[in-house]
Amino acid sequence: MSLKQLQARLRRIAEVQMAQDPAHDIAHLDRVWVNAHRIARDENSEDPNRANLRVLIAGAYLHDLVNLPKDHPARETASRLSAEKSEPILRDLGYTAEEITAAQHVIEAHSFSAGLPANSLEALILRDADRLDALGAVGIARTFMVAGTIDRPLCDADDPFAANRPLDDQTWSIDHWHLKLLKLPGDMATDKGRKIARKRARLMLAYLRQLAKEMDTELPDHWADLLQ
Repeated sequence: MSLKQLQARLRRIAEVQMAQDPAHDIAHLDRVWVNAHRIARDENSEDPNRANLRVLIAGAYLHDLVNLPKDHPARETASRLSAEKSEPILRDLGYTAEEITAAQHVIEAHSFSAGLPANSLEALILRDADRLDALGAVGIARTFMVAGTIDRPLCDADDPFAANRPLDDQTWSIDHWHLKLLKLPGDMATDKGRKIARKRARLMLAYLRQLAKEMDTELPDHWADLLQ
């Protein structure tokens, strides 16, 4: 089965079996695969077989099979449950036992909330690829789609950018950018992922500066300091 045929099969399976929401839909999976393939090409530039694309594409399309809301109390278990659910799917697609084990690790280790170490190149690539989709223009849109789903306001009207209050991303959407998203470039494991992430984070910082202007306030320095 060619990679293109495998993508079509995995995509159809995800459409049927994944509980989709506005920020975790088939388009998200497509973007993660594009990101992962782009990073893998960079990693494989000297050794074409360094990253296993069959394992990587399985991770890209099955990593959110069990998709729990951001505020769900068992959110950190979603990647493990997705990995378990992927086993019969991959077996039916002709994956070897070794490939299934590798793909399950990729799926389980991608999650930020699970906090598991990524112990293979494919796991590192998929983690970077998924996190890239939380940055840039798409990341801005996804932030607010998730916020709308869980009824989380944009910001504190009295202190939008936490100049004189503790950051709290359980209450304010924009605070999540400071506490997590704008720190992602520094956590990228691959050179290509890091380069893309920094570019996308700079776009988000420009958005925040414009948002501050429209709110007739200023963006505190501690936001820009995250990208130094």
